[in-house]
Amino acid sequence: MSRSLVQPIGQKRLTNVAVVRLKKHGNRFEIACYKNKVLSWRSGVEKDLDEVLQSQTVYSNVSKGVLAKSKDLVAAFGTDDQAKICLEILDKGELQVAEKERESYLSSQFRDIATIVMQKTINPETQRPYTISMIERLMHDIHFAVDPNSSSKKQALEVIHDLQKRFPIKRCPMRLRLYVPSHNASSLMETLHGWGSTIDSTDESENQLSIICELEPGLFRECDGLMRTLQGRLEILAVNAHVDSDTIVDNYDDLDHKPSLSRKSITTPVSQLSEKLEKQVISEAESSQGAKKKQKCNTCDAFIGDAKEYREHCKSEWHKHNIRRKTRELPPLSAEECLADLDIVGLNTDLKDYSF
Repeated sequence: MSRSLVQPIGQKRLTNVAVVRLKKHGNRFEIACYKNKVLSWRSGVEKDLDEVLQSQTVYSNVSKGVLAKSKDLVAAFGTDDQAKICLEILDKGELQVAEKERESYLSSQFRDIATIVMQKTINPETQRPYTISMIERLMHDIHFAVDPNSSSKKQALEVIHDLQKRFPIKRCPMRLRLYVPSHNASSLMETLHGWGSTIDSTDESENQLSIICELEPGLFRECDGLMRTLQGRLEILAVNAHVDSDTIVDNYDDLDHKPSLSRKSITTPVSQLSEKLEKQVISEAESSQGAKKKQKCNTCDAFIGDAKEYREHCKSEWHKHNIRRKTRELPPLSAEECLADLDIVGLNTDLKDYSF
């Protein structure tokens, strides 16, 4: 006797599903979403709701395909409009993810937070940034736990505040260029000295004074308000004015034997760039003879050398500077032109909008 195959009717198979759950009025409500789309929606990256939801249907159990009852929806949300309820669950509900996915996400966010902390802090003794591995170890020492519902930047600022209580670490100062009328220069200089800022250079032309200084980020808003009061203006030359952009552990040994070195006696980015480019300038001059054996950098439009020299070139400020020019659709500079450009500007980073 043959048996007929019985298949379920009306059952909707949902694959590749991320479940968002919300408990309200003693009932559980769930919606089926696409993976990696919920966070994009909450961060404002994704705008299309159809790209986030598998279907605009409210379930009491997504895995079993059990729909929520209308009376429960009205009692909990005051309406039975599925679209409005889905939006509320999407914004306020808890995203259900697998354990491995959660671990991977938290690990990635932990690394992002440590990177932000590294970029925004320096060692007050050496005036150099900590390495990423040192920052991660310090974060483990203070038992920092990642909050998946908070942004990495906000958590990084909280981590810096906690680290300053136990370890020698401070916020990296900003490098600013201030323009102020000459008759208000004395007031500005007095305020800067009161803030403990470092003045790198001053230049007075006609009836205007130009000052390049380094200021603590926490004083930026006060400085901005002061410049408005003094009828001046400011430019952000560098958000993070690191003395040395290379965080190499070996370099710390050199400073241990020379504790009396002042901040200005440490190798500046321009002089360091000059040393790094000496071999590259020679390589560029000989490019006509051995061009076939040397690798060409299309960003800098120059022949560099073998694979090792090419890797060193990609880490140099010459290459980084030309990458920034390329993003602005500007032609590349030669090694000498790059040195001159950095010397005039007085920094090795682009101007960035300051936002904390």
